[in-house]
Amino acid sequence: MTQSQIVQTLADKCEVTKKVAQAMLASLASTAISEVKKNGLFVVPGLGRLVRVDRKARMGRNPATGQAIKIPAKKVVKFRIAKAAKDAIVPPKVKKA
Repeated sequence: MTQSQIVQTLADKCEVTKKVAQAMLASLASTAISEVKKNGLFVVPGLGRLVRVDRKARMGRNPATGQAIKIPAKKVVKFRIAKAAKDAIVPPKVKKA
């Protein structure tokens, strides 16, 4: 879905104007960004969580030359989907007895 389609759907389901729905979506995004910066975690109930992860420095390999290179430490943001959302999208396999 595009952003405008999400805004339209949100406006229809919440019975608000598209302008209000756009503001709600922008507010959610800015709140998520500020919380991840401050606390390293933002939870969207029923959907998942944004988590800041600190990656350690490591040795890697240039695939073209095979030469060893040092990859510096860095911070990355990951989205971890909630189990309920995952099970709703892709039902778990049923184990055979």
